[in-house]
Amino acid sequence: MGNIVAIVGRPNVGKSTLFNRLTQTRQAIVDDEAGTTRDRNYGKVEWTGKKFSLIDTGGWVVNSDDIFEEEINKQVHIAIEEADVILFVVDVLNGITDLDTQVAQILRRSKKPLVLVANKADNFDLHYSAAEFYAFGLGDPFCVSAINGSGSGDLLDAIIAKFKEEKEEEVLEELPRIAVIGRPNAGKSSLINAFIGEDRHIVTDIAGTTRDSIFTKYNKFGLNFYLVDTAGIRKKGKVNEDLEYYSVIRSIKAIENSDVCILMLDATRGIESQDLNIFSLVQKNSKGLVVCVNKWDLVEDKSQKAIDTYLQAIRNRLAPFTDFPILFISAQTKQRILKVLETAKEVYDNRHTRISTAKLNELMLPLIENYPPPAWKGKYIKIKYVTQLPNVHTPSFVFFANLPQWVKEPYKRFLENKIRENFNFTGTPINIFIREK
Repeated sequence: MGNIVAIVGRPNVGKSTLFNRLTQTRQAIVDDEAGTTRDRNYGKVEWTGKKFSLIDTGGWVVNSDDIFEEEINKQVHIAIEEADVILFVVDVLNGITDLDTQVAQILRRSKKPLVLVANKADNFDLHYSAAEFYAFGLGDPFCVSAINGSGSGDLLDAIIAKFKEEKEEEVLEELPRIAVIGRPNAGKSSLINAFIGEDRHIVTDIAGTTRDSIFTKYNKFGLNFYLVDTAGIRKKGKVNEDLEYYSVIRSIKAIENSDVCILMLDATRGIESQDLNIFSLVQKNSKGLVVCVNKWDLVEDKSQKAIDTYLQAIRNRLAPFTDFPILFISAQTKQRILKVLETAKEVYDNRHTRISTAKLNELMLPLIENYPPPAWKGKYIKIKYVTQLPNVHTPSFVFFANLPQWVKEPYKRFLENKIRENFNFTGTPINIFIREK
């Protein structure tokens, strides 16, 4: 596992800008509004052949009644516990504030290797102002400008010098990625917290709490993959804040980069148009799907008739793709949450199912002969051969015919349904291609 560096400090000192500068990405949301960063945001940094993980945290606020700021402080404490080196960021333009002093006292008690970063030193005249930060007793302040990159090279040298030993790096891409998606306040973060047994994500009952997509490794009960908690996706008309707009984009990208999506529905509200929009994103990107009806503990009528009504309503609204698992869960009471992960793993395995060409032809060709494609302008369409494409993320089947252009969508759906009837592709889309023999 690689070294971990955490960026901490009071709000609006430029932590997220520094994070983006060091990781050479735009992964962290940057906005003038204090408190924009609410969850821990992870990134990778490489410098002089050495790599480490960087954590961007929310701003540290003391003695606040704000529900977000209280949760942000919890996240900062967890980040400090996980980190090998801490970057304490201060603002050279504003100098030392009471909050900076309180943060410095807490960091001194942590006894972790620390680098003091005097940010917003956009010109050399401001470097002299950084001398006042010696009062913290935390060593030499490194003057940088996160906005233009000045001093970032010296800072990276100082960070690497603090590492005790080279650690084996964890490769993110080797494991399956399971994205937890859905409308705001559907219980996505609560579900992941229930999975891993800790408050890894900020969970409040305020819609839009999670604003960054976060990877969490899950390695329990024989399951080993990455969970992705995404920002709640809202209709475009309801996205008023600039920073929430970026959260929506990030959620869409998380869907694109995942293997299987767990779509969270609110049992108290049913399936709504926004759920259909999110489902369409999953379908357009050909991702595996598990539908979870959350907050089932709040539903009074749990009879089999009520369950059947829910199942029928969901499948009718998401048709024609209906071959996906539906689970009734409660993230709050942890009802059937392990079943969610087991089902997601099954869907991931289904995506990698490989059917031999001989077996496919033995099964499909007699079915096609009994129910051939409709003739077009008196011409008989003959399908003579079928095979599954290798090395593709979505199960894809190619049917070779004499007149492929006249095979229409209804017949392609017929072929897909027959494949699903005879092979287990539950939860994953299937691509059907007709090619000329």
